[in-house]
Parts: sequence; C-alpha cells; structure tokens
Amino acid sequence: MKNKYPFDPLIKHHLLIALGLAVWIFLFLALTEPLDTNEFKGIEKLLYLPLYGLAGAIAYLLILPLQGFLYRNNINKWTILNELLFTISMFILGLLFSRAIYLYVIVPGAKNPYTLGYFISAIYVPAISTILPIILAGRWAFGRYFEKQIEDQKIEIEGEGTYEGLRIQLNDLIAVKADDNYIEVAFLNHGVLKKQLIRNKLSKIEIAIPELMRTHRSYLINPVHFQQFKMEQGKLSVILSAEILIPVSKTHTSKVKGAFQQ
Repeated sequence: MKNKYPFDPLIKHHLLIALGLAVWIFLFLALTEPLDTNEFKGIEKLLYLPLYGLAGAIAYLLILPLQGFLYRNNINKWTILNELLFTISMFILGLLFSRAIYLYVIVPGAKNPYTLGYFISAIYVPAISTILPIILAGRWAFGRYFEKQIEDQKIEIEGEGTYEGLRIQLNDLIAVKADDNYIEVAFLNHGVLKKQLIRNKLSKIEIAIPELMRTHRSYLINPVHFQQFKMEQGKLSVILSAEILIPVSKTHTSKVKGAFQQ
C-alpha cells in the first residue's frame, strides 16, 4: 500500500479530469436513466442531469486540498494508500451531493423516495463502478505523463569508468565539492538533504552543467539555492538551502556578489 503510484500535482490537469467526470456522469445518467430520471422530458434532462455531473466535479475538486496535504505530508511522494484515501473521500462526498440532488431536485417532497440503503446499493455503487475506471485511468495517465516529463528534465552526473553516477532534477542539486579524485554532490531527495561521492572531476562537471556557478576552486553551487551571504573573519561565504555553507574565494567574489546583489 505504500508503494509509489503515478501522480500529477498540476491543478490544470485535475480540472480537466473534473470536467471529464462531469461529462461522463451526465452521459451515464442520460443513457441509463436511474434515479427516476426517466420521468424527465428532453429539456428537463438537459436542465437537471448536469447537476449530477457538476456535483461529481465539485466533489473531486473539493478533495484536492486533501490530496495536496497528503502529498506534502509524504514529502512529495504519492502512494497507493494515498490514492485509495483520495478516492474514498471523493466518493463519500459525491454520495452526499448526489443524495441531496435526488431528494431536493429530482423527487422533492416525494412521500416514498428511495431509502439511503437502496440508493447506495442499487444506484450509487453501480454508477460508481462505471465511473471509477474513468477517474483512475485519467489520474494514472496524467501521473505517468508528469513523471515522464520530470524524468526527461533530469541531469546526469556521470561517474568515471564503472563508477556509479547520479541522475537528479537540476533544481534538486545544491552544490558540488571537489574531494581528491571524487566529487561530493549535495542534493535534495524529496526535500531531504543527501550527499553522494562520485568519481569525477569538478572541472568536468562545470562544463557539463553550465548552470552551476563556481565560488571557489573546490566548489560549484546551484544559484537557485542561494539564501544569503555570510561574512566571518573577513572571509565571504554563501548560505544555500539546507543551511549548507560554501566559501567564496577572492578570485570569484566580484562575480558571485554581482550575481546575487542585483
């Protein structure tokens, strides 16, 4: 249940899913005519059935804050358990909305409306069994597409010979330090600071990743992680994300200051 599951955090894609859900619910009700909707004439169907689709879309969108909370709480990782919690929450809210529409719009004031138990077992659950695959397929497809885009944007810090390298997002890379015949790479992994030794030379990394900035003969930094300058005993340093302190040599002082004091 804690295995990783494809996930797309972009709101615009979830708006598309909500729109598709609304259309699918409308078509499902118009074709199958449950919930006493067969009593509606043509124009009445166009007036009332979209309310169910709208309710489904709103239920989906209202659960998105829960999705965001679960995603952040799990350090930007989405699991099968998270997907299950999201789905159950959405359908509980959808049940409340659809029940309200049935009682107060479809059969207002009726003496013998469907009981809640019958409504759930004979109408809502069968409808959900038809709608659920569409939602899951859409979320999974957008999740895979988003993860592929992220993967395509990754940079690779290669290890020389048969030594292992590192493949990460450029924005997750904080700094690179020369360490004899190796380099020490400081980076973020789901928001957590990690460090890895790789057999390579700092000069090669500087050429391979031109976005990095040299602050010292032994250091390269990623400018996007700059926090502030620090002066101590006449020596200049920069503080990066995760409170990483990187020295700035006199040779590179004017260039570094010029980059961050604009």
